[in-house]
This record gives sequence, C-alpha cells and structure tokens, in this order.
Amino acid sequence: MKLGKVEFCHFLQILALFLCLSGMNQAEITRSRSKPYFQSGRTRTKRSWVWNQFFVLEEYMGTDPLYVGKLHSDVDKGDGSIKYILSGEGASSIFIIDENTGDIHATKRLDREEQAYYTLRAQALDRLTNKPVEPESEFVIKIQDINDNEPKFLDGPYTAGVPEMSPVGTSVVQVTATDADDPTYGNSARVVYSILQGQPYFSVEPKTGVIKTALPNMDREAKDQYLLVIQAKDMVGQNGGLSGTTSVTVTLTDVNDNPPRFPRRSYQYNVPESLPVASVVARIKAADADVGPNAEMEYKIVDGDGLGVFKVSVDKETQEGIITIQKELDFEAKTSYTLRIEAANMHVDPRFLSLGPFSDMTTVKIIVEDVDEPPVFTSRLYSMVVSEAAKIGTIIGTVAAHDPDASNSPVRYSIDRNTDLERYFNIDANSGVITTAKSLDRETNAVHNITVLAMESQNPAQIGRGYVAITILDINDNAPEFAMEYETTVCENAQPGQVIQKISAIDKDDPPNGHQFYFSLTAEAANNHNFTLQDNKDNTATVLTKRNGFRRQEQSVFYLPIFIVDSGSPSLSSTNTLTIRVCDCDADGIAQTCNSEAYILPAGLSTGALIAILACVLTLLVLVLLIVTMRRRKKEPLIFDEERDIRENIVRYDDEGGGEEDTEAFDMAALRNLNIMRDTKTRRDVTPEIQFLSRPTFKSIPDNVIFREFIWERLKEADVDPCAPPYDSLQTYAFEGNGSVAESLSSLDSISSNSDQNYDYLSDWGPRFKRLADMYGTGPECLYS
Repeated sequence: MKLGKVEFCHFLQILALFLCLSGMNQAEITRSRSKPYFQSGRTRTKRSWVWNQFFVLEEYMGTDPLYVGKLHSDVDKGDGSIKYILSGEGASSIFIIDENTGDIHATKRLDREEQAYYTLRAQALDRLTNKPVEPESEFVIKIQDINDNEPKFLDGPYTAGVPEMSPVGTSVVQVTATDADDPTYGNSARVVYSILQGQPYFSVEPKTGVIKTALPNMDREAKDQYLLVIQAKDMVGQNGGLSGTTSVTVTLTDVNDNPPRFPRRSYQYNVPESLPVASVVARIKAADADVGPNAEMEYKIVDGDGLGVFKVSVDKETQEGIITIQKELDFEAKTSYTLRIEAANMHVDPRFLSLGPFSDMTTVKIIVEDVDEPPVFTSRLYSMVVSEAAKIGTIIGTVAAHDPDASNSPVRYSIDRNTDLERYFNIDANSGVITTAKSLDRETNAVHNITVLAMESQNPAQIGRGYVAITILDINDNAPEFAMEYETTVCENAQPGQVIQKISAIDKDDPPNGHQFYFSLTAEAANNHNFTLQDNKDNTATVLTKRNGFRRQEQSVFYLPIFIVDSGSPSLSSTNTLTIRVCDCDADGIAQTCNSEAYILPAGLSTGALIAILACVLTLLVLVLLIVTMRRRKKEPLIFDEERDIRENIVRYDDEGGGEEDTEAFDMAALRNLNIMRDTKTRRDVTPEIQFLSRPTFKSIPDNVIFREFIWERLKEADVDPCAPPYDSLQTYAFEGNGSVAESLSSLDSISSNSDQNYDYLSDWGPRFKRLADMYGTGPECLYS
C-alpha cells in the first residue's frame, strides 16, 4: 500500500515521537545498587526509584490499550514477589497497570483540550505481606498534543464599512481566529490568514488578519457592498493544516464625490396671474448620486428679471428647489419672467474638487397667463367723515374701481348690506358716490365700516371689494345729566353748611376740548330755606344744608331741582331732581332709619293686636276652604238630567248576577227583542221603513217597564238628534250558550244559516246604511265584492 505525502509525513512524526518517548520512559527508571529499603528504626536509605513524567499522544484511535510506560523497582527480582499499584487521577478508569510487570496502559481516547495532564501515585508492595518495599512516589502523565482542532472565528460573521474612493491599503477591519491546540508545542496553533473571496478589491494580512483595500477609486455609486470570505489555517498554512472560514460584509460609505447636475438646461412653466402670493409655481431638482448630507443642496436665483417677484427654497426631504411667488402677478404689466437658478452642494469635500465644480445652473422661464380678474379699487381702504347733523342725501365721498383686464369692462357699484344692516348709506351704481340714507347718531355708532362691491358689467360674477370707514363727527345734541342715580340723605341733627352730597354730570357728546359743566339751582328752588348748591368749577357740585332741625315727622323727603348747562355751541341744559331723605343718624352721622312710619307705628296698633288680626284672617280662610270642600263632595242625584248623555258616563252598581242565564233579576227582553218596542219615531235625516222580524224560537217574557221606558227615551233622543254620533252603528252581542233566550246574536254565521230574515230594506235607508246593505242585502257574494 502506497502512502501519500501527507500520510507519510504524519507517520514519520508519530514514529519519531514514539521512539523518543520510549527512550525517555526507560531512562526515567534509575537503578540503585543500595541495599533494600527498610523502614524500621531511624535509618534513612536511598530511594531505589526516581519518577519524572510520562508522555502519551492524544486522540489514539487503536483497538488495543495504548502503552504509556513501565514501572520497575530494584527490589523486583522477577520472581513475582513484588506487585505494583497505581492511584490518583484516572487510575483504573483511564490508566491501568500490570501489577506483575509494572506496565501502564491508557484504556480510553485522551483529549489534551479537555485535560492536559494527569497526576498519579505509584507504589511497589510485597505480594505476601502487602507492605511497601519502596516509598510511594508521584508522577505526571502529560497528554501530547496533535493538530486535531481547526481555527475558529468566534466573532464572525463580520460587517464593516470603508469610505468609497479610499486609497490602497486603507484598513477595513481585523478578523481573529483561535485554535484550541497547544500553542507551545509545534505549529498546531500557529494560524495564518488568507482571502478566498473578495479579490482583487481587498486583501488580508496573513499574520494579523487585518483586511485592507487593494484597489483604488472604488465607487459606491457603481457597487456599494462586497462579500469577503477569509480563511484561517493552522500549521503556519502548510499542507495538512486545518482551516476555518468566516464572511466579512464590507459596505462602501458615501463621500461627496459627485457634483449636482440639472437634467435639463432650461425649464418653462405657465402660471395664471391670479395665483395668490406664496403659492408654489414649480419644483426643480438637480440630480446628485450621493446620499445623505453629501446630497444636500441649496438653490438660489443668481440672475434674471424676476428676482423680486419669485424666490426659491429647498425641500429638506426631497432636496428639490421650490419656486414661489413673492408679489402679485399682473399679465397686463408683464407677461413672462426669466430666472437663472443655481444648485450647489452644501458640504464639499476638498479632496474631490478636481472632479469639477460642485454646482450647476439652469434657466427657468415663467409665462404669466391672462385671467378675467375682478375690478380693483384704487385704494384698499377709504376713510371718510360726515357730521351726525348731515341731512339725508348728503354726499360723504366717492370710491373708484376699474377692470384690470385689457377689455376694461365698465364697473357698477353696490353696498354689501351685511355690513350696513340699518341701511344708513347709499351709493350711486355708476359713479361710486356714497350718500347718507338715514339720520346719523354718533352716540349710537361713531364709526361705520362698510364694504363696497364693484361688479363688471359684462361679467357680474367678477366682483371686487373695497372697504370704507365712515367716521361720524359729533355735534352738541345731548344735554348733560346726572352721572348716576344719587341716594342722598340728611340727618335730623345736621348743622347748617354741612355737605350732604357731591354730584357730577355726564354728556353723551364728545366735544374736541372736553366737557365743561355749570351747576345751579332752578329759579323756583333758588330761595328755598333748606339746601343750597355750590359749583366746584371742576364739573362737580356740592349740596349743603342751609339750616338745622330737620324732622321726619314734619317732612321726610325733599326734592331739589338742579340746573346743569354744558359748554357746547349752542349750549344745552337740563334739570335733574335730587331726592333727599331725612334720616335718623347715629353720633357718627351714619343714617339708621329713614322711614317716617317708624314714628307712626307706636301711636297705632300694638304687636299683639296685629297678631290677633292675622289669626282671625287665617281662621276665616280655613272656614272658606272647608265650605268649598263640602260643596264639592256633595253627592249628585241618581236620576240623570235629560240633557246629559248616558253614553258619556259609567254607572257602577257593584252587583253580581248569575250571568247571561240569570233571567230572574230583571227583564232583559227589552234589550234583546225589538218586537216589544213601540212604533219608532222617524229620524229627521232618513225615514226608513223598518220591518222587524223575530226568530221563531224567541220566547215571550213580561215587559219590564222601567228598562223599556229608559231605553225608549234614549232611542228617541238619538233619533231626533242628527249630530249625535254615530249615525249608524253595529252592535255585536257575542254571547252564545245553552238556554239563552236570544240564542246567538252574532252575525258571523248568518251567511251559512238558514235564516229567513230579509235585509233588503237596508238599501232604502239611505247612504248611511249602505255598508250594512252591502253586507246583508244582496246575498253572500256581496261580502267579497
């Protein structure tokens, strides 16, 4: 059998190692020529054996136990009198010893990565006495490593990023692989790195595992992600070494290496002239292959005739340039605008300035379209003034509007009546002259804000609005009056010259120089002996007493007329009456009682008398209530008045009889048999010819006069009263039973019965009995017609 190169090298390594270990194991037993070992007394003898360590290869896969080494004592003469025993880690379970020869074998497969060495103790015993012939000695069995573990990337897979356009040799990321084999023995744990996938873009340092760029000018816009496969191989990468792999995802991050570029060199947009200010006219965008902050741009108008009319801003989300209106457009003034707009990157990388300017220019032409515009007033707000004394028809002012379109359509004016609900003003439809339509009052409304509408004659739907503020000028048309309702009191113990009230006045007018009021007593009150008035010359006046000795019993209330004049031109005046009450005051001059009745009450009735009078009144009220209640509870007579309709009352007898078959209590014949009634009196509305037919089974029962007369009277009243509803009615007596005198009165089985009664006469009674005639007059077929 031929061996390959790899297998042959492994065989030579294992063979050399085995021969070396066998020589070491035999050399580790050092023989001694000394006397046998005695443990009696204190005599110390030289050891007959010295232990060091054994070596055994891991991962032995043979079927026989693996020979480890041999123990031997100088005392052993080979006659079998000495036996060897083994104790410690793995003794008997992993390692066994031949007690006769001292050969040690391993019975299980050993793994250095699980346990690198075992510590055991050996002893030689006399087989007969079982006593040690040599002192116990400790030795170590080391597991010799072989390359049985591949390198592993514990942190893989990896992700990393590197800027695009990076120079060759730029570090990307470092990968690390670990090998569980013994790094101190051989090359089993010496790892080298190589790249299996990702060339020629990237490379890896063999010893450190650092991944670096291998090509210059890698462009993210061309390819932004690469998948690398890195291999780690032990045995310094030699043949026969074990290897492991991991993946590394490398993403190229963006740099600003692409300038913005407009897709077109010019744009054109049409906008109506009626487009409101701040409206968006157009959106333009310069293309930039970069992303994120590297693609952020700013737009600006660098030239053109629309610098003050339009502006451009940037949409932060889409990086578009938004063109908006700053001023109102007017087709009649200018029909088109041309703008030169520049787009430039906000964050420029100096390393790539050689790629060209990071900005671009384009031309935007805006065409203004003509629209039918509403009339425009010459002023947005008109201010006018008019005196409140102006007569109806007085001209206040004029408004003017024109059609801004080329057609220049005539304009008609009107007032928006929602702003002039009282219709104080009119406007001439053709000239725009505003006049008064009603008398004005500044005190009611000092300023009128109205809206004037201007409509095109050719297109009334086009309406312009103008705003007019009309200020009403004041005239002196309101007389002064008291500023408030005064409650003036004077104490009975007041002294002459004592101030009892300070008054002021108000005037609804608003003179330009302010108010000035003059106070005085009227001519008839000027010579009174009770009070006087002093004008304070500051639009106030003071009321003073002229005497003392006021008494409520003599006079409790005084009325003082005061004359007030304003300073208007012409001046207006008014007389206001001040009511002064005489009061009983305390020592501090505070009014206590101002009613004169307080002095009259002691001369009249006492409190006890008043209580007695009140009790009598209450007693009379109770008696009246009792009398009224008794009258209401008085029973009514059992005999009903002739005018009262018995059908509107329920008479309750609280009497239980024997039912339909009980005929002894009273005679029911008057209710059941029409034959016993007198000749009927014809009604005023119809004069039927009634034929009364009785069943042959009816029995004759004695008349009951009371019931017959009562029913007869009610029937007579109903017949002569055409307004008593119902004019005709169908009474159903649904009793059916054995022994009933009337037998069955129901009409439900009248069609199928053999009754010989003829109802054809119902047709002669008029339209009120038409329903009954249809049901019974012509036979069964009428029921279903």
